[in-house]
Amino acid sequence: MCDQDLVSSMPRVNRRQFARMGAVMGAGAMAACTTSDGNAEEAEPEEGTIVENAVSFEAPGGTFDGVFIHPAGVASPAVILWPDIAGLRPAKLEMGRRLAGEGYAVLVANPYYRSVSGEQFADFEAFREAGFETVGPWMQANTPEAIAETTQAVVAWLDSQDAVDASRGIGNQGYCMTGSWTIRAAAAVPDRVKAAASFHGGGLVGDDATAPVNLLGDMAEDAGALIAIAQNDDANAPGDKTALSEAGEAAAADVTVEVYAGDHGWTVLDSPVYNEAEAERAWANLLALYADKL
Repeated sequence: MCDQDLVSSMPRVNRRQFARMGAVMGAGAMAACTTSDGNAEEAEPEEGTIVENAVSFEAPGGTFDGVFIHPAGVASPAVILWPDIAGLRPAKLEMGRRLAGEGYAVLVANPYYRSVSGEQFADFEAFREAGFETVGPWMQANTPEAIAETTQAVVAWLDSQDAVDASRGIGNQGYCMTGSWTIRAAAAVPDRVKAAASFHGGGLVGDDATAPVNLLGDMAEDAGALIAIAQNDDANAPGDKTALSEAGEAAAADVTVEVYAGDHGWTVLDSPVYNEAEAERAWANLLALYADKL
């Protein structure tokens, strides 16, 4: 779980390191990306070209905003990318571009839309400088009920887009605080959300009925979940993986639980503990989940 002590203990990452890591995950994605502001005089991009647009629409609690990235001229299965505690920022857009390059229509969400709009931090280091005092009130607005309502609004919006193939299931992936959101989303809209991928997610296990561990049975029968646990999170709560695996079995749900050889945040491009080898392995497993379920 990402808390203040964990964040404070992470090593520092400088902008040069971020630029180098960006080349790892985003190679080719930037060159293929066309950004449109909706100007009618702009030429239509060639089919398959990756395009992205800032989007907003009314949702419970405020105006939802994010960035929609997708192949042009085709209808693709949709994916919701919920960013981690540092919110909507370049590292997450880079991940969204890479996923769009695999043939998905990706909505990179602002998880704090109920409180603030747009990018709040340029990178994870900028979040650390701001501290938990800044994001704390924003996080508190995202109750389990609020997350379910947000998912319903996002799914409805995605299904109305020409770039989305609404005949296929929707995937969603979350990191850190939003790892738990992925299970909540699949349980909130089971007829549409067919894949949930949680990476170093917090708050997955608990006694409350709304805890994700208790919602696995509310996912659709044809849905699947990938729960990727950080090695230091597992060391702090070794019983969580067992509780999640047993809950998945009891619910007869397709749930894969695995501890990775990376610390909390290992999959995120601008994280101080980004682990390329384990991040790539997690990415491959994510794509396998989507190929199977969407």
